[in-house]
Amino acid sequence: MTDLLTALKTLWPHGDQHVPGLIEGIAASAPTVFPKYGLDTPLVIAHAMAQFSHECGAGLEMVENLNYTAAQLRKQWPSHFTGDMPDRYAHNPRMIADVAYGGRMGNAPPPSDDGWNYRGRGLSQCTGRGGRHDAEGHPIDRGYTELGIKTGLDLLNDPALLSDPDFALECGVADFILCGCLDPAKQDNVREVTHKLNGGYIGLAERIAWLRKWKAELGV
Repeated sequence: MTDLLTALKTLWPHGDQHVPGLIEGIAASAPTVFPKYGLDTPLVIAHAMAQFSHECGAGLEMVENLNYTAAQLRKQWPSHFTGDMPDRYAHNPRMIADVAYGGRMGNAPPPSDDGWNYRGRGLSQCTGRGGRHDAEGHPIDRGYTELGIKTGLDLLNDPALLSDPDFALECGVADFILCGCLDPAKQDNVREVTHKLNGGYIGLAERIAWLRKWKAELGV
């Protein structure tokens, strides 16, 4: 089995470009984080890293890029950006985030800045304040709230921790667990892992391709 640092340098050749030290931070924390959350085989680790590779663009997209054009806004969020809103909000990432994510996923609606503060971040692109629960106490939105509880990190007050080299892997792996990805990963079911993490099957072909690469690197 190739060590994780070597695998990351091979598969994420530009992974440190936007977050200096990211690759080294992930590799350094792996011996503690993986066993802590029950990722105890190369197969399960390959599944997690494949999903992370797709979600964060191999380290290049650790914070969601919301610099959308008007046309992209109409296509991506047609129910949120109506009338002339796409033209007025185009290329204003902060305003786009507040409108697109405000009032849902546990976020307060605009003029709250929750949409911007809790936009997609980290290896798993965790999104939303979260914190809502159903009548039985089960979380409806995992979001930053549930992830903060799981990791013990104050993610609501310091969202940037999700992309910090020292904490990125723990946040990503904890989110992987919160989404229920562990069992399907053990069963080598990439389709179900994708559905658990993504809520759908967006990018499934790319995730399958990443899994092949990670399996090869980790000797699965």
